[in-house]
Formats: sequence, C-alpha cells, structure tokens
Amino acid sequence: MTQDVIPLTMPKFGLAMTEGKLASWTVQAGQSVKQGDELADIETSKITSGYESPAAGTLRKQVAQAGETLAVGALIGVLADASVSDADIDAFIAKFQSEQTTDETEDTASTRNTEPHQVEAGEYSLNVREVGDGDGTPLLLIHGFGGDISNWMLTQEALASGRRVIAFDLPGHGASSKTVKDGSLAGLASAVNALLDALSISKAHIMGHSLGGGVAITLLKNHADKVASLSLLAPAGFEKAVNMEFITGFTEADRNRAMQQELEKLVHDKGLIGRKMVDSVMRARRLDGARDALRTIAAACFPNGEQGDDLRPVLEAASIPVQLFWGEADEVLPVAGADNVPDSVEKHLFPGVGHLPQMEKASEVNKTTEAFLQKHA
Repeated sequence: MTQDVIPLTMPKFGLAMTEGKLASWTVQAGQSVKQGDELADIETSKITSGYESPAAGTLRKQVAQAGETLAVGALIGVLADASVSDADIDAFIAKFQSEQTTDETEDTASTRNTEPHQVEAGEYSLNVREVGDGDGTPLLLIHGFGGDISNWMLTQEALASGRRVIAFDLPGHGASSKTVKDGSLAGLASAVNALLDALSISKAHIMGHSLGGGVAITLLKNHADKVASLSLLAPAGFEKAVNMEFITGFTEADRNRAMQQELEKLVHDKGLIGRKMVDSVMRARRLDGARDALRTIAAACFPNGEQGDDLRPVLEAASIPVQLFWGEADEVLPVAGADNVPDSVEKHLFPGVGHLPQMEKASEVNKTTEAFLQKHA
C-alpha cells in the first residue's frame, strides 16, 4: 500500500534556493489534516513561509526535526491514511531516501538550466529567469516598486506546468540596468514590450503586482495584441491614494532597522520579514544608481504624493479575461481600489492579508491562477 503514502519534501521557494530550514512543525505525528492545512514553517534566506498539506490524511511520521537544514527535495515527513501499516511507511521512507542522490542530481541540473541571465530589450539590459516549457501561452510576471524576481519565489515554478513562466527585474531594479530613462508606467510598459519581442513571445498572460499591475494594464492599453489575460495583485491605477511614507522610507532607508520597519508594511503577519530578507534588500539598495532609479520612478508614478495614472477606463474597455487579488489589510495601496474595478473582473479579496498576497496566500493565488489560465488557454 506504499502507493498511498505521500512524501512531504523540502520545497523550492526561491530561484537560488538549494536548502531550507524546518523552523517548526505545526502538526504532530498522528494528527489528521485536510488539504491546505499548514503542516510546518520553512525558513529560507528571503522569508519564512508555511508548508501546506498537499492532500488530506494523517501525518504519520516527522522524518526531519525542527531546526534541521535540509536540501531541497529532502524528505521531511510522510502523509498517509491511518490504514497504511507502519511497515509500509518505513519501507516507503527507506526507498525514497535510497533514491535521493539521483533526485538531487537531476534537481541540480534543472536549477543550472534556469539561472537568471541578461536579455537586451530595447534601451535596457534586463535580468530574466525562465522556467517551464510546453505549448501553453507563456506567463510573464511583473513585480512591484522596489521588488525583483524573488518576489515570485512562491509563484513562478508553481505555475510552470505546460508553459514558460518568465520573471524579470524591471529597469532600475535587481540586476537590470539602473539608469531609468522613463520611469512612468508607459515607459516601463514599453520596456516590457521590448522584452517580449526579445524573447520572441508574440502574446502572453501577464501577472502584475502593485506598480507591476499598473505596468501590466498599461501594456494592455498600448500593446493590446501582446496580452492574452491579466492577473492583478493589489495593482496601481484604481485609487489616488498611496502610502507615500512607505515609498519614500523604502527608497531612502540607509539602515537595516529602518528598512525592516518599511518592509513590515508589506505584510499583515510581520513575522514574515526576517533578517536575511532585510539584508538582501539593503544590499540591492546600495548598488550604484539603485536609489536614483527608484526616485525617478516614484516621481513619475506618484506625483504630489498620489497615484498619477487612472487605469479604470482601460479595464472597462478590455475584452480579455482579468482577475484581481487584494489583501484587505494592505498598508501600501488601499483595498478600496478594488471597488473601482469593473464588475467583469474576477475579484478575490483576502482578509488578514497585506500587500503581498502572492506570498501571504501563495497556495490560494496559485491554485486560482492555474484554473484561470487553464480556463482561458
């Protein structure tokens, strides 16, 4: 009956993640769970995230203990129905671990093939990471203000079944060109259009977060032929209001403590912002031209401390499928913006979630998006 045993393995959250720490178990051996229940907390260099049960069953054995650091793909526990014998559980674990070396070799090879690389797109050199393949329409991910491709660590690979999924750093962000010639939504959308051309993608599903959501809608406005659908997460362009204290504080913070205070505004659960994440953001901010690039974008997109673009007419005229995700506890862009989105848009609002639904509600966002993309393939 070992076919009824479900392995629980160390997930791969980040593009450079090779190992993770099992911070704690939230379920004890012998306890029954439903699909989606949180089983454990996994700590990475970027964030601490809950490990959700892939199916209903009983946590029969905790193979790894709290505090252990394990390679991606390593067995941390076993889920099975109570009818499966202890002998079958032990046999499954032994077989799984005996094959682990081969699995790790294959995973390493896969990681090497999906390393970020530079792509010349119009006026910019953009840092790009691609995963997945297949005949499905590609999915392009556009991060928000001050973000980078790591913002999609829980999204990119989860949606890469049967399609290419491309994450990249916007101009002025991450490892892309730091000199931003036009920081407006239109200027950034032009860079995205150039990237699609450089990747020989004639049409793509577009997922955009925050400022990236505004860029995605502007891409639809100016290059409608390139957009198959829109998935928007707390997008810019539907309210005048924006938390300019966050925008300025995030751009100008020069000490870790100040940066942590700003990053905590992104999430409802402040414990998600760890020291390593703060360190990573501060390293990026210290790169030559990084702060100036953010200042240019902020001045163009948030003049006089308000959102400068009203994108409601674009969605009202849209003939493509659009879905929206928004956290009701968003401290950066008020969720009231969701009230200004046309009724034709599929809306998903999350109580107790901040500005990063793709991280705080990763499982729900991914499952809903996969169904959305399949429906509108």
